[in-house]
Order: sequence, then structure tokens, then C-alpha cells
Amino acid sequence: MTRKKKYIGAHSLSEHKKLKGKIEVVGKVHLKTLEDWSTFYTPGVGAVSTHLGKTPEDARVYTIKRNTVAVVSDGSAVLGLGNIGPYGALPVMEGKALIFKDRANIDAFPIVLDTQDPDEIIETVVRIAPAFGGINLEDIAAPQCFYIEEELKKRLPIPVMHDDQHGTAIVVLAGLINALTVVKKKLSAVSITVVGAGAAGFAIAQLLKKAGASDIRVTDRVGVIGKHRAGLAPHKTVLANLPTKRPRAVTLLDATTDSDVLIAVSGPGTVTAEHIIAMNSNAIVFALANPTPEIMPNIATQAGATVVATGRSDFPNQINNALVFPGIFRGALDSGVSDITEDMKLKAAYALARLVKAPHKDNIVPSVLDGKVAKAVARAVSGFKK
Repeated sequence: MTRKKKYIGAHSLSEHKKLKGKIEVVGKVHLKTLEDWSTFYTPGVGAVSTHLGKTPEDARVYTIKRNTVAVVSDGSAVLGLGNIGPYGALPVMEGKALIFKDRANIDAFPIVLDTQDPDEIIETVVRIAPAFGGINLEDIAAPQCFYIEEELKKRLPIPVMHDDQHGTAIVVLAGLINALTVVKKKLSAVSITVVGAGAAGFAIAQLLKKAGASDIRVTDRVGVIGKHRAGLAPHKTVLANLPTKRPRAVTLLDATTDSDVLIAVSGPGTVTAEHIIAMNSNAIVFALANPTPEIMPNIATQAGATVVATGRSDFPNQINNALVFPGIFRGALDSGVSDITEDMKLKAAYALARLVKAPHKDNIVPSVLDGKVAKAVARAVSGFKK
């Protein structure tokens, strides 16, 4: 595995250096004649500018705004690499923009910010927003990400989504729907433990509750987040009030004991075979840390898990945000909605789950190569007209 990683790393460096960036801007028309110049630049463009100066709401009709998304990051939580800043984030945001175009024909632009001050990020995004039809926040650390997303949603009339939160939550719910089918259990009846209370863990717990889960416990480095703990951050106070049938659980082992589902979004090694052994029969384990999961799939399976998912492409059941964000924004842009709601996320998750026609333990989510994915998610979202 080490040799493979080194090879992939060297190969990736070489390919990126060769390309000098993964995206480019391509015009829809060519400036071949003077009439082209006068129509698409001056003086012809003046008529459009005058019109939009008076009626800015028509920007979706006359400009790129209808089909553009800003992919915004401060580089504070990039992949599994941590706080590596804007230049470290830039290749990832380029990659996201490439996926937007390839999967959903959306013109996305990587915007990496040389600040990690939440208010400066908010002000910057608000000021560049006129050119964009949507804002995709990416790789911004918790808890700042919650405040940034909330404020931008208040201040902007276009959809804003922090993909690390909601993209992850939607794919997790889709995978869990099918995993529960495999083990013949119902969401409303299972006990769920979420390991990790950052951006992804918070959003996953909230969406599972919205979908009908009735027993959810979330843990962080200290242990179970519950009402027994004082001085919790605001988002952890929300997690402490989730519905649960295990109010006395304090440690991770307490939480996993008699659980049916374990969803880990924390870091390598945080889940052990002991935790899986303590779970109910036909356990479902999502170990989503990248590149090294919280527990390796073979160990989880040996300890009793029936369905195991990771965030990696070299294991079955890859829980990948790329299954969600292109379609979510395609649907939102097409329908002209100003917000991506919880109901939209639920519909997107169920649409994604339905693409797997015959779920089994090694097939609970579609492949990122499935060309039907973005269209199915977009249809689910575009049903919510402005």
C-alpha cells in the first residue's frame, strides 16, 4: 500500500505539472469579425450593461450568473491534510471545479482566500457574489464553518452550501438507506453512533434526525456529547439534545454498545475492533476518514460488521461528496432557488439511493463514474421551484 501511495503521489505531481492547472475559461463565441467585436464587447455590450444597471435581477438571463458557482476555501481543513492554507487548497478547489463541469456542466471557479478570519471570509464572498449563481464552501474548519455558512445564507439571495457538511451528510444517508435494506433494519428503529463532531459529523446527525432516526449519539475526543457535559460549543449543545435511547452513555464504547450503525468522521485509529464487537448483529460501519479510515474494512468485518463503507475508491462502498454537489447545484441553478433546504437534501439522498437497484453489502452507493447520478440528484432538487 505504501508503494502504491508513493506512485500515485509522484504520478499526480507529474500530471498536474504537465497541465499547469486542471481548468480553463473557454468562450461560447469567437471574435472573428468586427461585428462580433461590436456585438459582444463595445458598443453592443453597453445595452446589456445599461439594462442590468436598472434591473440587476435579470443577470441570470443575460450573463454567466445562471450557470456559475464559486468554490470557496480558506485552506483551514483540506482533505486529510489539515490547515495548509490557500495555496495548498487551490489544487483541490480546481478539482472540484473540474467535477462541476464534467458531471453537471456548471462553470465553477476556485476561489481560495488568504484569510481565515470568519468575518473577512463572509465579507469577501458577499462582495464577489454578483458574478455567481451559487456558493460552494469547501475545506473550512469547524466551528467557523457553521457561522460562515449561516451568515452567507442570511446575506445572499443565492444558494450557499458547505459541501463538507451537507454533501457528506446526503451521501451518508443514501448509503445508509441501502445498507439498512441489506441488513433488514429500519432507520426509525436503529441505534446510531456518530464518531466526530466537526462539520461532517454535525450535518450527518442533523440530516439523520430529519430523515426519521430516533436514537443518535455523537462523540468527540472527550466522549459522548450529552447534557452531562458543561461548557459545550453552540453546535455541540445542539448535538447534546439529539433524540437518544442511551442517555447514560459517556464513552465511545458505551455509545457503540448495542448500536446498529457506527458512522465515523474523525481520524485514523479512533475506532477499534472492540467497538465493533460491542455492536448489535448485522452492524453497519462507515469509516470515512481519508486516506486512512478510523478502522480498516477487514478488521471491521472480522469484528462482526456486515456492511462497511469508507471514503476510499480502492474499497467497496465509497462515500464520496462528488456524488452530490454537482447535481445539487445543477438543480438549484436550474430552478432558481435561493436556498438549499433540508427537504431538498432528503430528496437528493433518496434519489441517490434509488440508483442502486439491488443493494448488497458491497454495493450501497452508485459509482462516481455513473453518468446518471448528477441528473438524478438535480431532478430531485429542481422540483423545488422558486
